[in-house]
Amino acid sequence: MANHASAEKRNRQRINRTARNRAGKSALRSTVKKARAALATPTQAAGTIKTAQSALDRAASKGVIPARRASRIKGRLAAALHKATAGAK
Repeated sequence: MANHASAEKRNRQRINRTARNRAGKSALRSTVKKARAALATPTQAAGTIKTAQSALDRAASKGVIPARRASRIKGRLAAALHKATAGAK
């Protein structure tokens, strides 16, 4: 239990930030999941993957996820899209 006003404020900030980050991560996971599912139809997957990559960049810039993790996921999505479109031709 916080004994100082500053500690109480930090606790309030922690709660708000945790809730914001949790909501952001959940939305991000949903977006990435949709992008991976869209790979089944490669013709429509490009737009969905572009949206997911944008969401990853946004999350990384806000500190919701680390930048390296965002980059890794983006690269894997791009590679999967490339593989799916190459196989569809």
